[in-house]
Amino acid sequence: MKVETLLFDLDGTLIDTNELIIASFAHTLEKYSEQSYTREDILSFIGPPLVDSFNKVNPEKVEEMMATYREHNLANHEKYVVAFPTVVETIKKLKEAGFQLGIVTTKLSDTAKLGLKITGMDQMFDVIVGLDNVEHAKPHPEPILKAIDEFKANPMTTMMIGDNYHDIEGGHNAGVQTAGVAWTIKGRKVLEDHEPDYMLEEMRDLLQIVGVE
Repeated sequence: MKVETLLFDLDGTLIDTNELIIASFAHTLEKYSEQSYTREDILSFIGPPLVDSFNKVNPEKVEEMMATYREHNLANHEKYVVAFPTVVETIKKLKEAGFQLGIVTTKLSDTAKLGLKITGMDQMFDVIVGLDNVEHAKPHPEPILKAIDEFKANPMTTMMIGDNYHDIEGGHNAGVQTAGVAWTIKGRKVLEDHEPDYMLEEMRDLLQIVGVE
């Protein structure tokens, strides 16, 4: 099936924010939880909306924890955030080839824009759907369907690309094609278990799949 519209998750897919996210969680958990968390424990928090992760830690302090996390995360973006290998050149080629490119993320849209700006991709995407633009986060289909609606795209010619099972499940639920990324911090098997249509070893693999190369 031809692809015309490409929707990307941001963190862990286009930009490497893993160490930033882990540092922000560690900073917040140290402040609000008496329990000590290992790096492995923190990995389980990556992907879902913050409210869901912090609800498991301390349901009475969720708002405060989210504010602390976001303050640390924003303050340290420049220090940590880089694009994954082959991402920037791939996105440029896709843009030049006329594909509709969008971001569908569980981050707030302003923070997503900051990550894109730091990595030089802020002019590449015409639609950004963040957590503040929807009622339901992935794997609910709403964010993906909202992006499709803004593009006036056809779900059948749309692909969702991501590093988390939420992206693949969300894609299935929205009726679009899906691609997982092998560089996910979760381990590729987590994605393969959700049966994406494609698995990218590196971002440039996408060029062949959509017929640019």
